[in-house]
This record gives sequence, structure tokens and C-alpha cells, in this order.
Amino acid sequence: MKEIEITKEINAKNNKTLISQMKKYYPFYLFLIPALVIVILFSYVPMYGIIIAFKDFKMARGILGSEWVGLAHFQKIFSDPNFYRVLFNTIKLSVLSLVTSFPVTIIFALLVNELMNMKFKRVVQTITYLPHFLSWVVVGGFVYQLLSPSNGLINSILVSLGVIDKSIYFMVEQDMFTPIFLITNLWKSTGYSIVIYLAAIAGIDQGLYEAAIIDGANRFQRVLYVTLPALAPTICTLLILNISSLMSVGFDPIFNLYNPATYPTADVIATYVYRKGMVEAQYDLTTAIGLFQNVVGVILILFSNWLARKANPDYRII
Repeated sequence: MKEIEITKEINAKNNKTLISQMKKYYPFYLFLIPALVIVILFSYVPMYGIIIAFKDFKMARGILGSEWVGLAHFQKIFSDPNFYRVLFNTIKLSVLSLVTSFPVTIIFALLVNELMNMKFKRVVQTITYLPHFLSWVVVGGFVYQLLSPSNGLINSILVSLGVIDKSIYFMVEQDMFTPIFLITNLWKSTGYSIVIYLAAIAGIDQGLYEAAIIDGANRFQRVLYVTLPALAPTICTLLILNISSLMSVGFDPIFNLYNPATYPTADVIATYVYRKGMVEAQYDLTTAIGLFQNVVGVILILFSNWLARKANPDYRII
């Protein structure tokens, strides 16, 4: 009984503290209202549409008026061999992108941080961050021109060096899509990740570096024993978020780089849903695919968060 009373007292005290904090800082809470309204309207209210995945949706009848079909759409999805192809491509491209880009961005951020010339450091940061602002439509057009068999720079260099006898149609070669996607994605996304890591590095206590210098640590040892351990929570958080998105490569990069000739290796869930939903108007089927994708994403983020918590409770994000 005493434990219950103590618990009630603690809860009451916490509630009182929260209310008093809200009263004290009410202007800041007022600023949160527009953001909360936007999140509720555009993130939570649309969840009502999830039930379309369990209905034979007809636009004329609406969501409630459409016939309930239960798991029929999920049965249709998992009996379609094309779905397993796009699922495999999605996982393959996501895993390869994570394996290649994640360590590269960490290493590059550490190298940029070690630059002594501040002007050169800013130039490098700007050059690496600029691609982040480019639309994937622009990037896709740039890649197509760069790899063009008629006047593309890459083909011209390879032919002039005698590496190949005639131009290669890179963008229609199925085996070439994966490396093209990985290199392009790495080039475009590296700068954004570097900014996050550099911001985390800037928050490291300089006293730790001074102590390491006094102990005789060289620059590599300071990176290894001071910078990397301090970056561990940030690295772990970004890794968890990346793992949670393994089921969603992203529509924009694939759509702007692939073509019908590369469907066998380039078609992913996002583009498959686009064709089924926007082209064929199978909204109920695409909703079922999206629900499956999101459920797997939640499972992945919970699992990766559990692993992080096992390694170190401070690394978890939930």
C-alpha cells in the first residue's frame, strides 16, 4: 500500500511540474500548435485510409461504401511473382546503399574535420553539400548526358583511351544500373550526412582533445579514441533510421534513373506502387502494399533499436 501511495505522489508531482512548466513557458508551447496541427492533419488523419487495403475500393462508393474483402489484396500481392522481384530489388539496393554510403560519409566527415585550412575546409563542405539541393530530375538528366553513348563524357574518355572499341549504352544495361544508382546516390547524399556528423563533432568537449595531446596521442589516435566514441550515439541513431528505411529506397532516384530496359534490376516497391496506383488506378492494392511496407519498417526500427539498447542504453532512440 505504501508503494502505491508513493507512486501516486510521484505521478501527481510530475503532473504538477509539467503543468507549471507549461504555464511558465506557454509562448513556446503556443509555437508548437501550428506544427502539431500540420502533423495531425497530414500524418495521422490520412491513416483512416488504411482500411482501403481491406476493401474493394470504388471511388464512386467511397471508402465506407466499398465492399469489405479482408486480406484478398494481400493474397494477390504475395501470389504475384513481380512483387517478389521488386521486393528483392528494394532490399538489395537499400542494403548496398547502406553498406557503401554509411561508412564513407563517416570517414569523409572525419577527414573534413581534420583539415587545418579553414577556407579550404569550407570550400570542401560547400562542394559536397551542394548536390543535396539538386532535384533528382536534374541529377537524372545529368547522369543520362554523362553516360550518353553518342556524346557522353564517360564513353568519350573510354573510347579515346582504347579501353572500349565502341560506346556502351550504360543506361539500358541491366547490370550497370546498380553501380550507377549507388554512385549517384552517394554523390548526392554524402554532403547532408557530413553536416550532421560535423555538427556532432563540434559539440565534443575540447578538453578531451587537450588531455589526449598531453598524454601523447597523435592525430589518428585522437580521432580513434576521442572523436569516434563521442560520435557513437549520432552514428547509432542514423544507423537505426537507415535500417528502418530498408524497405523504401526512394521513388525519385529510381524513377529518374531507370527505364523499361532495366526493370528486372531497377524496379522497386516505390515505382511498382506508382504504376499500379497512378497508372492502373488500383488504389486498394497499392494501399495494401504500402501498409505491408510500413509494418516491416516499424519492425525493423524496433529491432534495430533493441540491438542498440543491448549494446548501450544511451544509443537507443525509443
